[in-house]
Amino acid sequence: MAGIVSFGAYVPRYRLKRMSIFQSMGWLNPATIMLSQGEKAVANSDEDSLTMATAAGLDCLGSIDRSAVDALFYASTTMPYLERQNAGIIATALNLREDVRSADFSGALKAGTSALISALEAVGSKNVRRALVCAGDCRLGMMGSPQEMIFGDGAAAFLIGEKDVIAEFKCSSSLTCDFVDHYRGSKTPFDRQWEDRWIRDLGFDEFIPKVIRNLLQKCNLKLSDFQKLIFQCQYDGERKTLTKKLNMDPARIQDPLQGVIGETGTAHSLIMLVKALEEAKPGDKLLVVSFGSGCDALFFEVTEKIKEIKGNLGVQGHLSNRTELTSYQKYAVFRGMVPVDLGLRAEEDFWTRWSLVWRKRKAIFGLVGSKCKKCGTPQYPPQRICVNPACGAIDEMDDYPFSDKKGRILSYTGDMLAASSDPPEMYGSVQFDGGGRCMMNFTDCTLNDLKVGMPVSLSFRLKYYDPKRDIHGYFW
Repeated sequence: MAGIVSFGAYVPRYRLKRMSIFQSMGWLNPATIMLSQGEKAVANSDEDSLTMATAAGLDCLGSIDRSAVDALFYASTTMPYLERQNAGIIATALNLREDVRSADFSGALKAGTSALISALEAVGSKNVRRALVCAGDCRLGMMGSPQEMIFGDGAAAFLIGEKDVIAEFKCSSSLTCDFVDHYRGSKTPFDRQWEDRWIRDLGFDEFIPKVIRNLLQKCNLKLSDFQKLIFQCQYDGERKTLTKKLNMDPARIQDPLQGVIGETGTAHSLIMLVKALEEAKPGDKLLVVSFGSGCDALFFEVTEKIKEIKGNLGVQGHLSNRTELTSYQKYAVFRGMVPVDLGLRAEEDFWTRWSLVWRKRKAIFGLVGSKCKKCGTPQYPPQRICVNPACGAIDEMDDYPFSDKKGRILSYTGDMLAASSDPPEMYGSVQFDGGGRCMMNFTDCTLNDLKVGMPVSLSFRLKYYDPKRDIHGYFW
């Protein structure tokens, strides 16, 4: 039976305390003091929903053979491109096969679970052996708004298959309702929402119980049969109301992670599912429900294979890797909410030459270099002539991916003159384990953190943004 083979997650390293937001913007809307508890995860200036989904995909795949992945589905309401398949960029970054099936899922916060159901059905139909589902969101609330307090950034990923399943998929139920709670037009960067009472009373209070009843009837089960109920709801009071209405033991309600991550949109119910799987035991029944333009409900039963999962950072691993972003102003600059002077060098015209990007796509997005067939020397960028002076072989190269390699810093510098929203720009030479070296940018750190010989790992990030042509350029 089709089910989850592996799972992964990504939570940005930066965390912003909600009280910092209130201290900066509370003068505009004093009522947001009610939402100022805890912190939320915020993407770095070189991160977006696509890079986070890629990171979650990397965490999910680990050492799994990527040639066995037949499909990649990506879900988000904050995709960087409206007309250029975002899933195709992720597939190339993950070095999946060229004949992989791919699709973008968007338009509703339940798009993440809709993508997951599609993958489960594709595998169940035998048309696909293994499918990877990635979901990530990086939503913006207006400065001083409740959404700015509530929203957080993050991503989740699941590998779906029929062999080595850790959680069997049993059944699902869906509701499609053009219920407008949150909405955003194609030309609007900020989320808008209707009245909270409307969303709570007619949205969560009606749709979630209805989709759960439909699934229980379909599967001939009782809600008490489930060890964990996972449902998406950013209102603490409404969560308690629903718990009572469903007559569910509060201990069986999955922690929504609102106080440590925030509401992560299409990824949120899936991030909660990852957290539930990290704590699950064989035989546990899990019910996960998403919300947004209706609901999806999915029923999984955990197998003995859950004991064999190891090496993934998941939600817990990323939560422990945190550093506080102490400046609200820096957060606002990272998200492009306020204009700043980045200097004359920021006025450079970014020309993206698509013919070159196509020819070098494996090197740019997949960080694929070359390895000499004669002497085994690897190098990035890929070379025709072996860089080993004792070899010098010509056109004797195999593809060699560096994206999964670790490395160490050979040299580094902090450049205050380079255009950067978080100066200084940090870069230097990295020596990869197993051979090869390359000039790389350093991120998620300060200049004082860097040391020669320090270990580093690779991360897929936003390299530049061309506002004139609305182009997002990515690199490792």
